[in-house]
Amino acid sequence: MHTELSQNDAFELAKRTLISCGASEENATPLAHGIISAELEGIKSHGFHYLPIYCLHLQCQKVKGNAEPKIKSQSSVAFTVDADNGFAHRAINLGFKDLLPAAKKNGIASLAISNSYNCGVLGYHTQAIAKEKLIGIGFTNAPASIAPAGGIKPVIGTNPISIAIHNEGTVKILIDQSASVVAKSEISVRAKSGESIPTGWAFGPDGKDTNDPNIALQGTMAPTGGYKGFGIGLFVEIMTACLTGANLGTEASSFADDKGAPPGTGQFFIAINPDKYSDDFENKITSLIRNIETEEETRVPGSKRIANALANSEKPITINEDLYNKIISLQA
Repeated sequence: MHTELSQNDAFELAKRTLISCGASEENATPLAHGIISAELEGIKSHGFHYLPIYCLHLQCQKVKGNAEPKIKSQSSVAFTVDADNGFAHRAINLGFKDLLPAAKKNGIASLAISNSYNCGVLGYHTQAIAKEKLIGIGFTNAPASIAPAGGIKPVIGTNPISIAIHNEGTVKILIDQSASVVAKSEISVRAKSGESIPTGWAFGPDGKDTNDPNIALQGTMAPTGGYKGFGIGLFVEIMTACLTGANLGTEASSFADDKGAPPGTGQFFIAINPDKYSDDFENKITSLIRNIETEEETRVPGSKRIANALANSEKPITINEDLYNKIISLQA
Protein backbone atom coordinates (compact mmCIF):
# COMPACT_ATOMS: atom_id res chain seq x y z
CA MET A 1 0.00 0.00 0.00
CA HIS A 2 1.15 3.52 -0.84
CA THR A 3 0.09 7.08 -0.14
CA GLU A 4 0.05 9.41 -3.14
CA LEU A 5 0.75 13.12 -2.73
CA SER A 6 1.13 16.03 -5.12
CA GLN A 7 4.67 17.32 -5.30
CA ASN A 8 3.70 20.46 -3.42
CA ASP A 9 1.98 18.45 -0.68
CA ALA A 10 4.98 16.11 -0.47
CA PHE A 11 7.33 19.08 -0.13
CA GLU A 12 5.15 20.57 2.61
CA LEU A 13 5.06 17.19 4.38
CA ALA A 14 8.84 16.99 4.40
CA LYS A 15 9.30 20.59 5.53
CA ARG A 16 6.59 20.42 8.19
CA THR A 17 8.00 17.20 9.63
CA LEU A 18 11.52 18.62 9.86
CA ILE A 19 10.22 21.77 11.57
CA SER A 20 8.15 19.66 14.00
CA CYS A 21 11.33 17.82 14.97
CA GLY A 22 13.34 20.97 15.67
CA ALA A 23 14.55 22.46 12.39
CA SER A 24 14.06 26.12 11.62
CA GLU A 25 12.20 26.89 8.41
CA GLU A 26 15.45 28.24 6.91
CA ASN A 27 17.16 24.88 7.50
CA ALA A 28 14.17 22.66 6.69
CA THR A 29 13.27 24.21 3.34
CA PRO A 30 16.48 23.45 1.35
CA LEU A 31 16.56 19.89 2.66
CA ALA A 32 12.90 19.34 1.77
CA HIS A 33 13.69 20.41 -1.80
CA GLY A 34 16.54 17.87 -1.84
CA ILE A 35 14.22 15.11 -0.64
CA ILE A 36 11.71 15.82 -3.40
CA SER A 37 14.47 15.89 -6.03
CA ALA A 38 15.69 12.47 -4.89
CA GLU A 39 12.16 11.08 -5.18
CA LEU A 40 11.73 12.47 -8.69
CA GLU A 41 15.07 11.03 -9.83
CA GLY A 42 14.13 7.62 -8.47
CA ILE A 43 16.68 7.64 -5.63
CA LYS A 44 14.26 6.52 -2.91
CA SER A 45 17.06 5.77 -0.45
CA HIS A 46 17.76 9.54 -0.20
CA GLY A 47 14.14 10.64 -0.37
CA PHE A 48 11.41 10.17 2.22
CA HIS A 49 13.15 6.97 3.36
CA TYR A 50 15.80 9.14 5.00
CA LEU A 51 13.42 11.67 6.57
CA PRO A 52 12.96 9.77 9.88
CA ILE A 53 16.76 9.63 10.25
CA TYR A 54 17.03 13.39 9.69
CA CYS A 55 14.38 13.83 12.38
CA LEU A 56 16.15 11.45 14.76
CA HIS A 57 19.32 13.47 14.37
CA LEU A 58 17.48 16.71 15.04
CA GLN A 59 15.98 15.26 18.20
CA CYS A 60 19.27 13.86 19.54
CA GLN A 61 21.10 17.03 18.42
CA LYS A 62 23.44 15.38 15.96
CA VAL A 63 22.08 18.13 13.74
CA LYS A 64 21.57 21.66 15.02
CA GLY A 65 18.06 22.63 14.01
CA ASN A 66 18.64 26.36 14.38
CA ALA A 67 22.12 26.36 12.82
CA GLU A 68 23.33 29.60 11.24
CA PRO A 69 25.99 28.82 8.62
CA LYS A 70 28.59 31.52 8.02
CA ILE A 71 30.43 32.21 4.77
CA LYS A 72 33.88 33.75 4.48
CA SER A 73 35.69 34.92 1.34
CA GLN A 74 39.30 33.78 1.47
CA SER A 75 39.98 35.40 -1.92
CA SER A 76 38.01 36.37 -5.01
CA VAL A 77 37.76 32.68 -5.98
CA ALA A 78 38.06 30.79 -2.67
CA PHE A 79 35.18 30.58 -0.19
CA THR A 80 34.56 28.72 3.05
CA VAL A 81 31.36 28.02 4.93
CA ASP A 82 31.09 26.88 8.53
CA ALA A 83 27.84 24.87 8.48
CA ASP A 84 27.47 25.24 12.27
CA ASN A 85 26.63 21.50 12.51
CA GLY A 86 23.39 22.09 10.65
CA PHE A 87 22.02 20.48 7.51
CA ALA A 88 24.48 20.67 4.61
CA HIS A 89 21.87 21.85 2.12
CA ARG A 90 21.50 25.34 3.59
CA ALA A 91 25.27 25.76 3.96
CA ILE A 92 25.84 24.68 0.35
CA ASN A 93 23.16 27.05 -0.95
CA LEU A 94 24.77 29.89 1.00
CA GLY A 95 28.18 29.12 -0.46
CA PHE A 96 26.84 28.85 -4.02
CA LYS A 97 25.64 32.47 -3.87
CA ASP A 98 29.30 33.53 -4.01
CA LEU A 99 30.79 30.51 -5.78
CA LEU A 100 28.75 30.72 -8.98
CA PRO A 101 29.29 34.40 -9.89
CA ALA A 102 32.97 34.12 -8.97
CA ALA A 103 33.42 31.18 -11.34
CA LYS A 104 31.58 32.94 -14.15
CA LYS A 105 33.79 36.01 -13.78
CA ASN A 106 37.16 34.39 -13.09
CA GLY A 107 36.90 31.04 -14.86
CA ILE A 108 37.14 28.89 -11.75
CA ALA A 109 36.19 29.12 -8.07
CA SER A 110 36.00 26.74 -5.13
CA LEU A 111 34.00 26.28 -1.94
CA ALA A 112 35.02 24.40 1.22
CA ILE A 113 32.39 23.48 3.81
CA SER A 114 33.19 22.30 7.34
CA ASN A 115 31.19 21.30 10.43
CA SER A 116 28.65 19.85 8.02
CA TYR A 117 26.41 16.80 7.70
CA ASN A 118 25.14 14.33 5.12
CA CYS A 119 24.47 16.35 1.95
CA GLY A 120 22.03 13.80 0.52
CA VAL A 121 22.46 13.22 -3.21
CA LEU A 122 25.76 14.88 -4.13
CA GLY A 123 24.70 15.16 -7.78
CA TYR A 124 21.76 17.32 -6.71
CA HIS A 125 24.27 20.03 -5.80
CA THR A 126 26.59 19.64 -8.79
CA GLN A 127 23.57 19.84 -11.08
CA ALA A 128 22.77 23.22 -9.52
CA ILE A 129 26.22 24.38 -10.65
CA ALA A 130 25.83 22.88 -14.12
CA LYS A 131 22.45 24.55 -14.63
CA GLU A 132 24.38 27.84 -14.58
CA LYS A 133 26.36 26.57 -17.62
CA LEU A 134 29.37 25.82 -15.42
CA ILE A 135 31.19 22.54 -14.90
CA GLY A 136 30.16 21.35 -11.44
CA ILE A 137 32.52 19.16 -9.42
CA GLY A 138 31.68 18.03 -5.89
CA PHE A 139 33.11 15.88 -3.12
CA THR A 140 31.70 14.84 0.25
CA ASN A 141 33.09 12.55 2.95
CA ALA A 142 31.24 10.26 5.32
CA PRO A 143 31.80 8.21 8.48
CA ALA A 144 34.45 5.53 7.91
CA SER A 145 33.06 2.36 6.34
CA ILE A 146 35.70 1.23 3.81
CA ALA A 147 38.93 -0.52 4.77
CA PRO A 148 42.12 -0.23 2.73
CA ALA A 149 43.03 -3.18 0.52
CA GLY A 150 44.10 -6.06 2.74
CA GLY A 151 42.59 -4.55 5.90
CA ILE A 152 39.35 -4.99 7.85
CA LYS A 153 39.30 -1.72 9.81
CA PRO A 154 37.41 1.12 8.05
CA VAL A 155 39.46 4.23 7.34
CA ILE A 156 37.37 6.24 4.86
CA GLY A 157 33.66 6.60 4.13
CA THR A 158 31.76 5.84 0.94
CA ASN A 159 32.97 9.32 -0.11
CA PRO A 160 31.16 10.19 -3.34
CA ILE A 161 32.46 12.34 -6.17
CA SER A 162 30.18 14.04 -8.69
CA ILE A 163 30.67 15.89 -11.99
CA ALA A 164 27.81 17.60 -13.85
CA ILE A 165 27.99 19.03 -17.37
CA HIS A 166 25.52 21.33 -19.14
CA ASN A 167 24.91 20.87 -22.86
CA GLU A 168 22.27 22.07 -25.31
CA GLY A 169 20.05 23.72 -22.74
CA THR A 170 20.13 21.23 -19.91
CA VAL A 171 22.31 19.00 -17.74
CA LYS A 172 23.39 16.12 -20.00
CA ILE A 173 26.20 14.38 -18.10
CA LEU A 174 25.95 13.55 -14.40
CA ILE A 175 28.64 11.38 -12.89
CA ASP A 176 27.72 10.71 -9.27
CA GLN A 177 29.37 7.72 -7.67
CA SER A 178 30.66 6.62 -4.32
CA ALA A 179 33.99 4.95 -3.59
CA SER A 180 32.02 1.85 -2.61
CA VAL A 181 30.21 -0.59 -4.89
CA VAL A 182 26.90 0.86 -3.65
CA ALA A 183 25.90 3.65 -1.29
CA LYS A 184 25.63 2.51 2.33
CA SER A 185 22.04 3.75 2.39
CA GLU A 186 21.16 1.03 -0.15
CA ILE A 187 22.24 -1.60 2.37
CA SER A 188 20.26 0.15 5.11
CA VAL A 189 17.14 0.03 2.93
CA ARG A 190 17.55 -3.73 2.50
CA ALA A 191 18.20 -4.25 6.19
CA LYS A 192 14.85 -2.62 6.95
CA SER A 193 12.99 -4.54 4.24
CA GLY A 194 14.55 -7.89 5.14
CA GLU A 195 16.09 -8.35 1.68
CA SER A 196 19.48 -9.93 1.19
CA ILE A 197 22.30 -8.10 -0.60
CA PRO A 198 24.32 -9.40 -3.56
CA THR A 199 27.75 -10.89 -2.99
CA GLY A 200 30.42 -8.24 -3.49
CA TRP A 201 28.55 -5.33 -1.94
CA ALA A 202 30.00 -5.54 1.55
CA PHE A 203 32.00 -7.54 4.08
CA GLY A 204 31.24 -8.65 7.62
CA PRO A 205 33.41 -7.68 10.62
CA ASP A 206 35.65 -10.64 9.75
CA GLY A 207 36.42 -9.16 6.32
CA LYS A 208 34.52 -11.91 4.47
CA ASP A 209 31.72 -11.49 1.90
CA THR A 210 28.21 -11.43 3.32
CA ASN A 211 24.68 -11.41 1.90
CA ASP A 212 23.15 -10.29 5.19
CA PRO A 213 22.67 -6.50 5.23
CA ASN A 214 22.65 -6.41 9.04
CA ILE A 215 26.04 -8.10 9.21
CA ALA A 216 27.26 -5.81 6.43
CA LEU A 217 26.30 -2.77 8.49
CA GLN A 218 28.54 -4.08 11.27
CA GLY A 219 31.43 -4.62 8.87
CA THR A 220 32.78 -2.64 5.91
CA MET A 221 31.67 -1.62 2.45
CA ALA A 222 33.35 -3.11 -0.60
CA PRO A 223 35.31 -0.47 -2.54
CA THR A 224 34.45 -0.26 -6.23
CA GLY A 225 37.33 -1.61 -8.29
CA GLY A 226 39.18 -2.87 -5.23
CA TYR A 227 42.23 -0.80 -4.29
CA LYS A 228 41.37 1.73 -7.01
CA GLY A 229 38.07 2.52 -5.30
CA PHE A 230 39.86 3.02 -2.02
CA GLY A 231 42.24 5.40 -3.80
CA ILE A 232 39.34 7.51 -5.11
CA GLY A 233 37.77 7.56 -1.65
CA LEU A 234 41.08 8.62 -0.14
CA PHE A 235 41.31 11.48 -2.64
CA VAL A 236 37.82 12.62 -1.61
CA GLU A 237 38.82 12.39 2.06
CA ILE A 238 41.76 14.70 1.39
CA MET A 239 39.55 17.22 -0.43
CA THR A 240 36.70 17.21 2.09
CA ALA A 241 38.36 16.71 5.47
CA CYS A 242 42.05 17.57 5.22
CA LEU A 243 41.45 20.58 2.98
CA THR A 244 38.34 21.93 4.76
CA GLY A 245 39.26 21.16 8.37
CA ALA A 246 36.21 18.90 8.76
CA ASN A 247 36.29 15.59 10.62
CA LEU A 248 38.00 12.60 9.06
CA GLY A 249 35.72 9.65 8.46
CA THR A 250 37.31 7.92 11.45
CA GLU A 251 36.35 10.90 13.63
CA ALA A 252 32.78 11.34 12.36
CA SER A 253 29.79 9.80 14.11
CA SER A 254 27.35 7.63 12.16
CA PHE A 255 24.81 9.08 9.73
CA ALA A 256 22.44 6.25 10.71
CA ASP A 257 22.06 6.17 14.51
CA ASP A 258 21.66 8.53 17.46
CA LYS A 259 25.03 7.85 19.07
CA GLY A 260 27.80 10.43 19.33
CA ALA A 261 28.28 14.10 18.62
CA PRO A 262 27.46 15.82 15.30
CA PRO A 263 29.34 14.12 12.42
CA GLY A 264 31.16 17.33 11.45
CA THR A 265 31.92 16.07 7.93
CA GLY A 266 32.79 18.27 4.96
CA GLN A 267 32.09 19.07 1.32
CA PHE A 268 34.19 20.68 -1.39
CA PHE A 269 32.91 22.13 -4.66
CA ILE A 270 34.65 23.46 -7.76
CA ALA A 271 32.84 25.48 -10.43
CA ILE A 272 34.50 26.05 -13.81
CA ASN A 273 33.39 28.39 -16.59
CA PRO A 274 34.34 26.50 -19.78
CA ASP A 275 34.00 29.66 -21.90
CA LYS A 276 37.11 31.04 -20.22
CA TYR A 277 39.16 28.10 -21.48
CA SER A 278 37.66 26.93 -24.77
CA ASP A 279 35.74 28.35 -27.72
CA ASP A 280 34.49 24.90 -28.65
CA PHE A 281 33.47 23.27 -25.36
CA GLU A 282 29.78 22.93 -26.25
CA ASN A 283 30.50 21.23 -29.58
CA LYS A 284 33.09 18.93 -28.03
CA ILE A 285 30.62 17.81 -25.34
CA THR A 286 27.91 17.29 -27.98
CA SER A 287 30.27 15.06 -29.96
CA LEU A 288 31.37 13.19 -26.86
CA ILE A 289 27.76 12.46 -25.90
CA ARG A 290 26.96 11.36 -29.46
CA ASN A 291 29.92 8.97 -29.42
CA ILE A 292 28.48 7.30 -26.34
CA GLU A 293 24.87 7.22 -27.50
CA THR A 294 25.67 5.68 -30.90
CA GLU A 295 26.95 2.52 -29.21
CA GLU A 296 24.32 -0.17 -28.70
CA GLU A 297 23.04 -0.68 -25.16
CA THR A 298 24.99 2.25 -23.73
CA ARG A 299 23.88 5.38 -21.95
CA VAL A 300 25.45 8.63 -20.85
CA PRO A 301 26.21 8.67 -17.10
CA GLY A 302 23.29 10.20 -15.24
CA SER A 303 20.90 9.97 -18.18
CA LYS A 304 18.56 7.62 -16.33
CA ARG A 305 18.23 9.98 -13.37
CA ILE A 306 17.81 12.99 -15.64
CA ALA A 307 15.13 11.14 -17.65
CA ASN A 308 13.35 10.08 -14.45
CA ALA A 309 13.20 13.67 -13.22
CA LEU A 310 11.78 14.82 -16.55
CA ALA A 311 9.24 11.99 -16.75
CA ASN A 312 8.13 12.58 -13.15
CA SER A 313 8.11 16.39 -13.31
CA GLU A 314 4.31 16.58 -13.26
CA LYS A 315 3.57 13.33 -11.46
CA PRO A 316 2.56 12.83 -7.81
CA ILE A 317 4.95 11.24 -5.33
CA THR A 318 4.15 7.88 -3.75
CA ILE A 319 5.28 6.95 -0.26
CA ASN A 320 5.09 3.51 1.31
CA GLU A 321 2.12 3.61 3.68
CA ASP A 322 4.06 2.40 6.72
CA LEU A 323 6.72 5.03 6.08
CA TYR A 324 4.05 7.69 5.56
CA ASN A 325 2.39 6.80 8.88
CA LYS A 326 5.76 6.92 10.63
CA ILE A 327 6.43 10.38 9.17
CA ILE A 328 3.01 11.62 10.29
CA SER A 329 3.69 10.30 13.81
CA LEU A 330 6.87 12.39 13.95
CA GLN A 331 4.74 15.53 13.75
CA ALA A 332 2.91 14.71 16.99
